[in-house]
Amino acid sequence: MAEMAVTVAAGTLRPCSGVSPAASGNRRLAGWRQLAPAAPAKLRLSSPALRVPRAASLAAVEDGSSSNTDTVPTPKVIIDQDSDPDATIVEVTLGDRLGDLLDTMSALRNLGLNVVKASVCLDSSGKHNKFAITKSSTGRKIDDPELLEAVRLTIINNMLEYHPEASSQLAMGATFGIEPPTEVVDVDIATHIDIYDDGPERSLLVVESADRPGLLVDLVKIIADINITVQSGEFDTEGLLAKAKFHVSYRGKPLIKALQQVLANSLRYFLRRPTTEDASF
Repeated sequence: MAEMAVTVAAGTLRPCSGVSPAASGNRRLAGWRQLAPAAPAKLRLSSPALRVPRAASLAAVEDGSSSNTDTVPTPKVIIDQDSDPDATIVEVTLGDRLGDLLDTMSALRNLGLNVVKASVCLDSSGKHNKFAITKSSTGRKIDDPELLEAVRLTIINNMLEYHPEASSQLAMGATFGIEPPTEVVDVDIATHIDIYDDGPERSLLVVESADRPGLLVDLVKIIADINITVQSGEFDTEGLLAKAKFHVSYRGKPLIKALQQVLANSLRYFLRRPTTEDASF
C-alpha cells in the first residue's frame, strides 16, 4: 500500500508531505542534556512522581475503533530524540485501531508539554500517529529522563484505557491494564546489549530487554553512574519488549573496548537482577 500522510489541524485532516516537523540545514542534533554524574544538575532523577491511573473500562472505545474480537496487533510506542533537533517525536501504533488521540494530546499537555505538530501516516502496517512535543516552560525538546518516561507511561495508559484489548499484549498490562500478559518473557533470553562505534565522537549503545515501568530512567541512570554521557537516542516499546538506542560518549570520545565491557556488564547485571544472584556477577 502506498504511504499516505495527513496532518491534524483544527479538527480537520489535510494532505501533507511528511509526518515530522521540518528541519532545515545541517543543524547539530540537540538531544538529552549531558548526563555525567560529575555535573549532577544536568541529570534530574528526583522530579515529583507522576501518577498514571489504571485503565478501568472494557467498554471504553475511541473513535469507533475495531472490535475486540479481531486479532490484536502489537502495540508500539516510539520516543525519538534523534530525528528532530527542536522537538521530541513520539509515534504510537496499534494497527488501524487508533483514532486522532485527542485525549492523549490533552494528557501530554497536562504534563507541561506542547504538542507543536500532530500527524497521521497510513501504510501497510496500519495507522502511525506522530506527535512533535516540546516543554511548555522552554519551548525545547524534552531532556529529562523522568519526564520522557512519564510521557511513555501516559501514552500507554491512554492506549489501554481506550483499547483494553491491548492489555495482554503489553508488559504494562500487568500494571495499568485490566488483563496481564499471558506470555512470560524470559529476561535472560530477551536481554541483548550491543555497542558499536558511531563516528569519531560517540558510540551507539543498543539495548533490548523485557519492558517494565521506570526502565528508561533506570537505564539512563546506570549509564550516567559510570561517567558515560548520553547525547541522544530512541526508546521503543514494542509489545512485551523495550528497545533502546543511545548515542553515548566518554569525555567527548567513543567508548574504548574496556569501557564498553564495563557498561555492558553493568546493564546486563541490572536487567537480569530479579533472577540473578549477587555472587554470579
